[in-house]
Amino acid sequence: MSPLSTHFREGAMNYAVGSLVKVRGREWVVLPESSADLLVLRPLGGTDEEVTGVYLPLEPVEPAQFALPDPRQWGNHPSCALLRDAVRFGFRASTGPFRSFAHLAFEPRPYQLVPLLMALRLDPVRLLIADDVGIGKTIEAGLIARELLDRREVRRLAVLCPPHLAEQWQAELREKFHIEAELVLSSTVAQLERRLPERDLSLFEYYPFVIVSLDFIKADRRRDEFLRTCPELVIVDEAHTCAFPGHERSGRHQRYQLVAGLAADPRRHLILVTATPHSGKEEAFRSLLGFLKEEFKELPQDLSGRENERHRIRLAAHFVQRRRADIRSYLERETPFPERDDRLESYKLSDSYRRLMQKALSYASEVVRDPTGGQTRRRVRWWSALALLRSLASSPAAAAATLRSRAQVAGAESVEEADQIGRQTVFDLLDSDATEGLDLVPGSDFEEGDEEGADISEEQRVRRRLLAMAREAEAITSEQDMKLQKAIELIKGLVQGGYQPIVFCRFIPTAEYVAKALRKRLPEEIEVSAITGLLPPAERENRVLQLAQHERRVLVCTDCLSEGINLQEYFNAVLHYDLSWNPTRHEQREGRVDRFGQASPLVKVITLFGEDNQIDGVVLRVLLEKHREIRSKLGISVPVPLDTEQVIEAIFEGLLLHESLIGAHAGQLLLPGFEDLLKGEQRNLYREWEAASDRERRSRTLFAQHSIKVEEVAQELREVQAAIGSSEDVERFTTEVLQAYKASLKQLRSEPDVWEVDLRETPAPLRDAVNLPRYAGPNGQHLRVSFRRLGLPRTLYLSRTHPFVEGLATYVLDTALDPVDDVNNPRVARRCGVFRTSHVEKRTTLLLVRLRFHLRTATRGEEEALLAEECQLYAFRGAPAQADWLEDAEEIEALAQAPAEANLAPEQITDFLQRVIDGYPQHLLPYLEEQARRRAEALRESHRRVRQVASLSLRQLAVEPLLPPDVLGIYVYLPLLAR
Repeated sequence: MSPLSTHFREGAMNYAVGSLVKVRGREWVVLPESSADLLVLRPLGGTDEEVTGVYLPLEPVEPAQFALPDPRQWGNHPSCALLRDAVRFGFRASTGPFRSFAHLAFEPRPYQLVPLLMALRLDPVRLLIADDVGIGKTIEAGLIARELLDRREVRRLAVLCPPHLAEQWQAELREKFHIEAELVLSSTVAQLERRLPERDLSLFEYYPFVIVSLDFIKADRRRDEFLRTCPELVIVDEAHTCAFPGHERSGRHQRYQLVAGLAADPRRHLILVTATPHSGKEEAFRSLLGFLKEEFKELPQDLSGRENERHRIRLAAHFVQRRRADIRSYLERETPFPERDDRLESYKLSDSYRRLMQKALSYASEVVRDPTGGQTRRRVRWWSALALLRSLASSPAAAAATLRSRAQVAGAESVEEADQIGRQTVFDLLDSDATEGLDLVPGSDFEEGDEEGADISEEQRVRRRLLAMAREAEAITSEQDMKLQKAIELIKGLVQGGYQPIVFCRFIPTAEYVAKALRKRLPEEIEVSAITGLLPPAERENRVLQLAQHERRVLVCTDCLSEGINLQEYFNAVLHYDLSWNPTRHEQREGRVDRFGQASPLVKVITLFGEDNQIDGVVLRVLLEKHREIRSKLGISVPVPLDTEQVIEAIFEGLLLHESLIGAHAGQLLLPGFEDLLKGEQRNLYREWEAASDRERRSRTLFAQHSIKVEEVAQELREVQAAIGSSEDVERFTTEVLQAYKASLKQLRSEPDVWEVDLRETPAPLRDAVNLPRYAGPNGQHLRVSFRRLGLPRTLYLSRTHPFVEGLATYVLDTALDPVDDVNNPRVARRCGVFRTSHVEKRTTLLLVRLRFHLRTATRGEEEALLAEECQLYAFRGAPAQADWLEDAEEIEALAQAPAEANLAPEQITDFLQRVIDGYPQHLLPYLEEQARRRAEALRESHRRVRQVASLSLRQLAVEPLLPPDVLGIYVYLPLLAR
């Protein structure tokens, strides 16, 4: 680096790289690209997009330091307290070793720091986060991303996820991490590309933060472009869907090729997120490990024992997997996960429903055993029959809709196509390429009327039979549907017990049918809403928020809500009205409410099944009961080690084809020979499942990361918590400032966590500072805000790091520091004051000081200069020349909170303040500079402690104070006069 790029002059003033200057009304950081005549500057806390150049011969530049307060511009005690809060809430460049904490809209739990510390050990970051459902894997991955961005180790970020999770990721990044990411979906890509400034520019080069649909980007052409222009940091959510599929469908193989291509770049940071890394298949798990390091593919399956310790140590650096029990009590802090009350409830079919079920089973058996029409037609008939049984087990409404609809599989032209369509429409596939429309009824009419050579009479006979069963299903009244009656009874009990339940159904007609019945049978004050895949994703969330406004509520939905929307703030019970044919889907449903953030200490889960419903019997006995048993034993769910659909398909195939099961007696649903068939299929499945459970137990024990000593960085966590302030601090500051600037605020009785704010009478510069049009619309002057609850309808959640709060704090600070009075920008915070209080026995002066530091680190061989700042309080007794400095931080903080109890004459106030200012250069400044140097060394030790825990090199770490420190406030406390 040349001397000019490190140090240059404007007149007699030197500006070092990383120093602060003031120009164009704001503060900037000097960048290394600067030259003798041109300053290249980035605004403090700004982004690369805001970097600008200032040509020194044309624009005056001055150091960003402040004069001491003007003793004539003193204020009362509340106005002085506001200044301290404005300084604290306006800071963006944190001094602590976790740079990201100044940009978080939440307080991270101690256990969530473990993946962050692991990531700081790695270059590149290659991490598999496989914590249990509901622990907060999204937050853990977001913490790493925010930290790497704030350390400037990466500039761009991409999140790859299933399309139905994209909007949730966008909201999480925006609301919790202040990262504004663009959605790259099939429905948005054209609009994004139209905004590109150049035709040859890739949208992944232009937009720094993107959330990309895995199903959109996996196609060869798009995949190649993404690999060529991909950001340095990639997060892959639901990473198990990208594992090596072996012989499976092409969509999953494309996802595997995509992530394998990303992992092939040795410099790329890659974070894999999944609650089910094994997915029951060892070869798929090995392929996930291979994304972290190619050599991990060859690790032994069993990593226990002393002989495999070296393998465990290597893998543990990249893999974290914890149960709730591992983190419930962590670092002397409780994380309140709810307990789960899980029970089975049964019903028996009415006579009319049993007769219909028997007719459907007989019909299904006949069409499946029909040998005519070739293999493709036989597979079409098989899937159509299974679709009928599935919908009939759900509800009369779903059965009637299926019986009257053409089978979705009817148009298949090959066995492979028939199987693919059939599995997607009948089974509950968790990694299906199709994420929408899975709750539509699959249809059962498989005949092709226009097919050349078709037997018209046979086709008519089949359709008459289907329509007859449809009419029979439609004739079943709600009183004859004992499943519905049992569900109404259970839901009434839940609501009366103070619970807000979610009722999960498999098909749209069933959800609408159940919701209609509940509205008739439940008291009027209980609001019932149905949400299905007929609604677009954004509208589903709006409906949930609307329903949440009602104190007593019931949500009826399909599995369109089993992923993507967390519902723990509004609901605390789950009723499985329809059994899923995949146990993991049950876990996903329950995970919407049974997760961190659930206010209820107990979550109720009810699984409803038919005692004499053979379809329910297969699913419950073969899959769900074993799943419950393993979860109870391990405290976690273990996916079925074989393909669930293959297990179910084999059992139902036996049910419908086995000679001994044909021609059952009228009214008999538990067919002869079924028990023997069931046991035979179960035996092999359970053997594999137990082995998978044992592997999972060992994995959770080995990779719970108990060796990460987070307690060693607990001090930094506590300091950050104290520095950034609580939600109560933010609420007090924001409401006091807005009221001081003539805003009208009203706290709603019906919603005690919500304030209505009218900003019409506030100064226009304040509305500009908070960017009011962004939140209230182009001409809006009103807001609904909350400081305590995120996600309320039409309500802006204001955290300490929200841009609205930062803008308000900056406005308060700027007006206080401006030496010129401006009627359009009046001061509500004051830089100096004198107060009498009973809390001191001798004159004591409090100094509000801004300290700034230059942090130098090396990343991949390149030096990175970072600026950090913080606010500190110092206090001394007596006159400046004989200053007796206070050393107890708690005593100083208590002084800052001491109320003013008597007034002084204006000339007395000015005189006391002027004495402090006169004595500052000779008697006070040396002490403050020494404190700045000590604080720099303490910060270096703090960074060293974190880096040592993360096993990072300390050689390239330097912390230098930028002197002199800025004295923002001077406050003199005098003892009360004796009466």
